[in-house]
Amino acid sequence: RLVRAQRGCLLAAFLLFVVPLVGSYAAVQWSPELIYSVHAPEAVAEMEQMYDPADPKRKLGRESGDDLMMFGFYVMNNVGIALRTFASGLLAGLGTIYVLILNGLMIGGVAGHLQGVGHGDPFWRFVAGHSAPELTAIVLAGAAGLRIGLDLVAPGRRRRIDALIEGGRVGARLCLGIFAMLVFAAFVEAFWSSIGWIPAWVKFTVGGVLWTLTLAWLALGGRGRATDED
Repeated sequence: RLVRAQRGCLLAAFLLFVVPLVGSYAAVQWSPELIYSVHAPEAVAEMEQMYDPADPKRKLGRESGDDLMMFGFYVMNNVGIALRTFASGLLAGLGTIYVLILNGLMIGGVAGHLQGVGHGDPFWRFVAGHSAPELTAIVLAGAAGLRIGLDLVAPGRRRRIDALIEGGRVGARLCLGIFAMLVFAAFVEAFWSSIGWIPAWVKFTVGGVLWTLTLAWLALGGRGRATDED
């Protein structure tokens, strides 16, 4: 219910993230050298190695390391990105806008480059499982950051400090759900996504189910439940 109440900011965050992502993917497909405008050559080479279909010993998307250790790394990394996306909304929303656009450009660029060099199959099999909770959480963090920025810039008839406090409370409550989504995404990424021997159709089926459940939960969860707040 809280997510749906922020539908204006949610739509804006979605567009700020997805439009650069799709545009970057298409641009790199058209002009492959553009990948170096968003990623350093060393990073590009490392990504090509991680998703090299000719290396059967490597786990998808990462080095063959301890899954539990990688779970902790993914939690810290993903939560850090989400918190920066949310907290940068204090810069009149401009920080959140920048982070959303930058992440969209970087993710779309990577996907477009790996697809173009023939490493698309291992890449898509890796991201299929955890993409739903992870990418959705980033957009939700963006919506929370935009809400703070909007309350700061346009408080309406409220005092600016009161509007900011109210927006901060909403954002903090959203961040609890975002944190839970990212922990779940990290679990899937560490213990499922990196498994290379599972057939592609199984990976994509699980990914499709998780996308359906995530979107259905956000669209339908809590409907019909009256609260004092309502």
